[in-house]
Amino acid sequence: MHHTDIEIAIRATEVASTVIRSAYHAPLAHYAKTGDDFATEADLDAERAILRVLRAARPGDRFLAEESGLTGAVGDGRLWLIDPLCGTRNFAVGTPSVAINVALRDSGTVTAAAVGVPFAGEVLWTAGDGAFARHEGTDRRLRPAAGNRLVDVDLDGPFPWATPARLLDAPGFAGFFHARVHSTALALAWVAAGRRAAYVAGGDLTDSVHFAAAIAVCQAAGCLVTGLAGQPLHTPPHGLIAAADADTHARLVAAVASLR
Repeated sequence: MHHTDIEIAIRATEVASTVIRSAYHAPLAHYAKTGDDFATEADLDAERAILRVLRAARPGDRFLAEESGLTGAVGDGRLWLIDPLCGTRNFAVGTPSVAINVALRDSGTVTAAAVGVPFAGEVLWTAGDGAFARHEGTDRRLRPAAGNRLVDVDLDGPFPWATPARLLDAPGFAGFFHARVHSTALALAWVAAGRRAAYVAGGDLTDSVHFAAAIAVCQAAGCLVTGLAGQPLHTPPHGLIAAADADTHARLVAAVASLR
């Protein structure tokens, strides 16, 4: 039976969600990475589960996964970007604010993207024409909304100013928005779903396994997604502002500009 790319991506996140839920609150081995970063046994098991689904369905593709790196075919063709557990630190201490990212980049464009939310039992997805949330087999269209004024800020940076925390005191941010911090993919998915007004992050996010799927979902839902200066995404000075509407986006661009 032939399955579309988006059906495969959704299935991969659902399989990984089962793995992650089964490991919740269980004793987990930790594996050191660079600096103070680490992966858990659940990260590795979820990634293996995703790769089994993708390789079985698309054996001729390439795969870039957070823990195992680049595998599969050689060349510049179809590339799957995989983050098996976004929010590892949350998960490791029993906080269920986590997500799973699976995106397919084909000829420079993300053509299928799925963000699994294991503890909500949903998958936020796009195949390029609108964005949707699937729960118990039913899809509903995502509709961004900014009235909550909740903004997630990725304080890990890097930002083009001395410390990311300066944004929280910036004119136009303090006193208007309410800052929160969650996993990268979950925060972006919530902007698409109307559960957050915006998300702000620093750094060059080109082909990032942490961001690719959720950025695609945000864009397809109709969010404004740009770099920190309001410039096209993935261009200097890089970073990201994903906002539910134009007013929220303009306020955040101005707040960022005031820090330079």
